[in-house]
Amino acid sequence: MIPKLTPEHTLPACVLAFRDALVAAGFSGDIETSYAARLAVATDNSVYQALPQAVLLPKTLSDLQTITTLGQSPAFSGLKFSPRGGGTGTNGQALTEHLVVDVSRHMRQILEFNAEERWVRVEAGVIKDQLNAFLKPHGFFFAPDLSTSNRATIGGMISTDASGQGSLVYGKTSDHVLALKSVLVDGTVLDTAPMPRSQAETLAAEPNRIGAIYRQVLQSTLDHREQIKAKFPRLNRFLTGYDLEHVWNEQLSEFDLGRVITGAEGSLGFVVEAKLNITPIAPFKCLINVKYDSFESALRNAPFLVAARATSVETVDSKVLDLARNDIIWHQVKSYIEDVPGKTMYGLNMVEYNAEDEAEMQDKVQTLEQRLQQAVANGESGIIGYQLTYDLNGISQIYAMRKKAVGLLGNAKGAQKPVPFTEDTAVPPENLADFIMEFRALLDSHQLTYGMFGHVDAGVLHVRPALDMTDPAQEVLLRQVSDQVVALTAKYGGLMWGEHGKGYRSEYGPAFFGDTLFNELRKIKAAFDPDNRMNPGKICTPWQNNDKLVSVDGVKRGYFDRQIPLTVRQSFDSAANCNGNGLCFNYEENSPMCPSSKITKDRQHSPKGRAGLMREWLRLMSKQGVDVLAQEQQLLERGAGIGKLWQKARNSWRKQRGEQDFSHEVMAAMEGCLACKACAGQCPIKVDVPSFRSRFLQLYHSRYLRPLKDYVVAGIEQTAPMLAKFPTLVNGGLKLTPTKFLLEKTVGYVDSPLLSVPTLAQQLDGQYTFDLAKLQAMSAAERQNVVLLVQDPFTSFYEAELVADALALMQKLGFKPMLLPFLPNGKPQHVKGFLREFAKTASTAAQFFNQLSALDLPLLGLDASLVLVYRDEYVKALGELRGDFTVQVFHEWLVQQKLPAMKQLAEHTNPFKLFAHCTEKTALPTTEKNWQQIYSAAGLKLDVVAVGCCGMAGTYGHEVQNQANSRALYDLSWQQHVEQTSISNMLVTGFSCRSQVKRYEGSKPLHPLQQLLRLLP
Repeated sequence: MIPKLTPEHTLPACVLAFRDALVAAGFSGDIETSYAARLAVATDNSVYQALPQAVLLPKTLSDLQTITTLGQSPAFSGLKFSPRGGGTGTNGQALTEHLVVDVSRHMRQILEFNAEERWVRVEAGVIKDQLNAFLKPHGFFFAPDLSTSNRATIGGMISTDASGQGSLVYGKTSDHVLALKSVLVDGTVLDTAPMPRSQAETLAAEPNRIGAIYRQVLQSTLDHREQIKAKFPRLNRFLTGYDLEHVWNEQLSEFDLGRVITGAEGSLGFVVEAKLNITPIAPFKCLINVKYDSFESALRNAPFLVAARATSVETVDSKVLDLARNDIIWHQVKSYIEDVPGKTMYGLNMVEYNAEDEAEMQDKVQTLEQRLQQAVANGESGIIGYQLTYDLNGISQIYAMRKKAVGLLGNAKGAQKPVPFTEDTAVPPENLADFIMEFRALLDSHQLTYGMFGHVDAGVLHVRPALDMTDPAQEVLLRQVSDQVVALTAKYGGLMWGEHGKGYRSEYGPAFFGDTLFNELRKIKAAFDPDNRMNPGKICTPWQNNDKLVSVDGVKRGYFDRQIPLTVRQSFDSAANCNGNGLCFNYEENSPMCPSSKITKDRQHSPKGRAGLMREWLRLMSKQGVDVLAQEQQLLERGAGIGKLWQKARNSWRKQRGEQDFSHEVMAAMEGCLACKACAGQCPIKVDVPSFRSRFLQLYHSRYLRPLKDYVVAGIEQTAPMLAKFPTLVNGGLKLTPTKFLLEKTVGYVDSPLLSVPTLAQQLDGQYTFDLAKLQAMSAAERQNVVLLVQDPFTSFYEAELVADALALMQKLGFKPMLLPFLPNGKPQHVKGFLREFAKTASTAAQFFNQLSALDLPLLGLDASLVLVYRDEYVKALGELRGDFTVQVFHEWLVQQKLPAMKQLAEHTNPFKLFAHCTEKTALPTTEKNWQQIYSAAGLKLDVVAVGCCGMAGTYGHEVQNQANSRALYDLSWQQHVEQTSISNMLVTGFSCRSQVKRYEGSKPLHPLQQLLRLLP
């Protein structure tokens, strides 16, 4: 039995008092002080970890004023605040041991849009891709294009002056900010926008906080103008904190205070709103992927590509490409990045052209293409080939791969993982190749491996050396390499922090700026924040303040991770390897990635959040001397034991009475997971929450009683066959109001599915009977067309017509289908953490399927979520005992068969619409394409509808506690598409999805195979 866990970090009394005072003052946002909530924002995409005292999530500008004005009272004067946006920083910019103020959950409103004047006004929590999705129908986009665009907030982009791809043409975030509204530490609302010099001087004369700020910034930037221009590098990327040069135009006639806030990393105030200029979408695009014999060749060829008047030039090295080949994204891009016969591609430059005039673009493309052809023919510049595409979807997918590079590098094998700390060096583009060669030599001298990608057109390359941050010696090496890289960038006229902000690298600021200019930064900080309460330690400290800057030597995640025994870390590698890239925060409504994160907007309910909680839980268990792996083995071998039942009952009673245990907080996060496994497919690190979730549930329930619903769900494969013997009686009982009430109140289960009537046995009437002895007696020729259909509990007992249709379809296609006897698959047991029972179920099924495997016959399943258990969970549970049998999802087999032309019915003049199951399309990324190929071969048109999670996910949508989220997920992603699609044209691959549509729309759509059967001549 696991022990109770008490978190090590308790909250100071002043923080609890501040929480209560906020509520009393009318704060309308969320206040989170639980250990789990604080842990969820204790990390980002950097190597650092800092546990905050609380997380404040304001809903309005008024809430931010409440936080800051209340913070001015003497009782709370020691509290400090750090703004947080998307939480994807690579240098700990938003990490703090103080109070996190997170605008990403609630402050996501697009407030105003003016197409004629080309601007939009938004709240700071608006996500970059969210904004562009809003602008796209109007023909505009917000230009800075970051790799984290589907989770990066506008406030975060402003705070780091983010740029990204195409910055030579489109510039940085600061180039697009027209006006800002900020809240200062004392509650003052500061509005900034470009203004005449005279107006700025008038404001500077005012006897208040705003006047003091204007006076100081005017003085610092005018008195030291020449020194500023001489010191600040002439780079496209520039730097964060503080932009003393660009507060003025060249003529010194116009002043914009907002330029010091942009790039200030939240150290001057809270950005609340931004007015942004927007750019027309260029209708014509072309992407040329240029392939090289070495990465050095790719780098040295970049100036030639920039000179060819490209919009942007991006690069990736062979390490990133190799990792991409093993990711779900490769299926979407491989036709655009084909290998060159007889050559090895070690570098790739992605050259984009876009324009509003097609002829202008074609002229540039043709000129470059002629030069590339010549280079390939003559063996020049290391160019071994190139590919060109005008396909907008293809271009989008290629950039999606490039954007995934950060995460992909985190999926490198071994304990040493590429980590960010030198990843955004910027040098003049003409120096880049020489700089990188020396950079590589530096890393090679330390025997470090690394991956490289970035914006060669701007002289910015993301270099991530591989380190094992749980090794104290390699933590020391990180400092040594950091110092060397700072010196190296200076040698080549560049910066170490060219794109991703300073954060914990702020300690290098004084040396870069020099004493005079750095003291001016400190004076500006003092004017805004005299007591160092806004993101303290970042950029600089206030003038005449003795606080210290944060340091590269700050506490790192590796310090905590190394407290978990190596064998435990390796066993729970899915949680241990999460690098915080935050792809699971994906806002896109039609993306399958982590529905619980999407609907709650709660970082705890994301794969990153759950992985972090799991690591901390394992660490605390280890500190109490618990051997988690031994406990697991004991539970698998002997179970929890009846003798401990009374202890579990006592512990559960204490839980109900409010006894604290960190395991309860972890449990709350795990219960919110839909177990859809989209994370395992879409996360570049392959964080597989359902796998470590089931292990946690097993251990948790060794101490606490299970709810009744867990037994009901886990036992469904055992009870369904029995209930199906009396389907009419069972269904009649389930329809009764008292039964529904009883199930809801005792089991916590609603909208129970009804058993199939007639049953499967009745529908088949003795057909397709399986006879093992008969099959074994057949010759190979006689078995040639035999196909075996594997049953699952959901389709066999609740959707028997689908099973019957699958058998009939195979028979019509000339095959001899046989229906295997029903054997439990075990997925419901696994989902609820009954791992001992699951292992027994898996062993029985594996033995049977391995016996059939010797016959060399196709084994097919209808529901992908269960079929995939045979491929993944069976391997983890059984190891080599799993055997080598293969069960295919029906479409994987069908796409290989020859289909006859189908008859066209009058009601099907429009294309069919495919809604694919989220588990299926993330684990089997060719699913949608396969179904399109199947329908096309039959002479039918099938369009794919991009949808995320329907909100059912097995039994998740039937549990009372999940009703609001289940409905919200359906409304978010499915409801609109379902309304726009005729039920007769709608084809849905997942049993859960079809059930959800029927629950909310009253009609049940067909599986794609059922429509094929109906259209067969």
